[in-house]
Amino acid sequence: MQVDAQDGEDGIMTALPAWDALYQIRDFSHRVRDVRATSPAPEAAPLKIRLIDKQTWRILLSSCSAGSATITYTIEWDDGGPFSSQLNAHHAFLNLAEVLMYVPSHRAQDVAVSFSDLPADWKTAAALTPGSMPNSFTAPTYDELVDAPVEAGKFEEFEFNSGGALIRAVVDSRSYRRGVLEGALKKITAYQLQLMGGPPFKEFTFILHIGPYSEVGMGGGMEHMNSTAIATSSLDSAIFVASHEFFHVWNVKRIRPQALEPKDYTKEQYTRALWFAEGVTNTYQNYTLARTGLWSKETFLGDLGEQVCELEGRPARLWQSAEESSMDVWYEKYDFYNRPDRSVWYYNKGQILGVLLDLAIRAATENKKSLDDVFRLMNEKYARQGKFYDDSTGIRSAVEEVAGTSFQSFFEKYVSGVDSIPYQEFFRAGGFDLRIESKDIADYGFWPTRTLNGMVVAVMESGSAAETAGVKEGDVLVELNGEAFPRRFTRWLAEQSPGQKVNLHVRRDGVDKEFTFALGAHSDHRCSILEATHPSEMQRHIRDGILQGTTD
Repeated sequence: MQVDAQDGEDGIMTALPAWDALYQIRDFSHRVRDVRATSPAPEAAPLKIRLIDKQTWRILLSSCSAGSATITYTIEWDDGGPFSSQLNAHHAFLNLAEVLMYVPSHRAQDVAVSFSDLPADWKTAAALTPGSMPNSFTAPTYDELVDAPVEAGKFEEFEFNSGGALIRAVVDSRSYRRGVLEGALKKITAYQLQLMGGPPFKEFTFILHIGPYSEVGMGGGMEHMNSTAIATSSLDSAIFVASHEFFHVWNVKRIRPQALEPKDYTKEQYTRALWFAEGVTNTYQNYTLARTGLWSKETFLGDLGEQVCELEGRPARLWQSAEESSMDVWYEKYDFYNRPDRSVWYYNKGQILGVLLDLAIRAATENKKSLDDVFRLMNEKYARQGKFYDDSTGIRSAVEEVAGTSFQSFFEKYVSGVDSIPYQEFFRAGGFDLRIESKDIADYGFWPTRTLNGMVVAVMESGSAAETAGVKEGDVLVELNGEAFPRRFTRWLAEQSPGQKVNLHVRRDGVDKEFTFALGAHSDHRCSILEATHPSEMQRHIRDGILQGTTD
């Protein structure tokens, strides 16, 4: 890393971000070792380095340094994308904010990065301007550089034009059907570009890792300004995630909450708007799949029903709002936080709120306006003018401007508040009918999870028969009714009855223990959304508008 000090500086401060790609403080500097600095050649004299905090170093400049320094360090990553970085014999994938230090006072200056010693048959790809040397890239700022992941290896690639822009796909996969992937990406990009009035970029790059889940880390997708990185176990999953990530071109990357600007790499950045930035992007992920024919109407409505059941099955919905869930995103790295009685998921509730907002806007305007118009308005008002919206009032004001009526009650009750959602009132406007069926199914009284030590008790249900019998969190689950504890433990439960006696063999601190208790019970809800048998003309128009993306 070569850095010139600014005039009057007697040292150079350099740092590595504490977070990126996920809303989690991950302290990338814990992977760093052997940080050194030297003055420019020909002296190349060692310079003193002082560690300021866990992610910041100060390079002390000597009189011979001529106001610049070369900084070197080692950092090790071999974790699958799209949220981490990886270097192994197969390929390299880099989220650059995880591996490249920055100079806080120089973040707005132009920057270049080059890759050396690549295997002869490897190539590199990134949504960046190529540099003067092979396998090098440039960017106007550090922020723009690290918002473009890099893939290096023997990947396949193809490109096509869509809506006046070049779309490029970089694919690392042992086997995939190019025709299927290319056809789906063409439909997704064409629809969303038409929806939003054209591309805000000249080129966009999909980086896709498609293969066994164990080889792609956490799996999922990560949005970037002019690219996305996607890692999934199957082609169908990759297409599903691509629909979500491409809509992020607008929602969150350009139609952006003020609280996320400017980027602060040193600490958490809190926003109340992730229910909209992520959850309503889920809404448009599914809208895109349905409106392009990649999903059937039945698949779309089936998924929406499942989302309703997921939210209604989380007791935390009674006290944690969509805005609070957005603020609490930084807790997601803790398993306890993700329990149904501790949190709701802003993706889940936000997706539902997106559909309900769309229905409400269409009902208020007799299907002349929709949530599509809200996004087009925010694109013009914020994205194209380089402005950012207020996390709370910006979304509501755009909805009210489009709908021509107040949505204060909606936002106070269901976005910042925790009122129960009257689903039928909203769905009825579109000629839909929500059906919820419940039945009691068996329950262990605890939740098992797989670890390196085997299956263990991860979360104990307070007051359950298992807890009363003496089972504790952390117990290693050895046998159930004299046989190895079932790997498919949820399937085993589905074949049992509540109240049935079981014998559980566990190992605790190296000591074997046995407990006998009765299986508990919990209600399993099945939600389905059906089309009304005899809809009115307006209900039919709104229903078709939701499914086809049309207005009157």
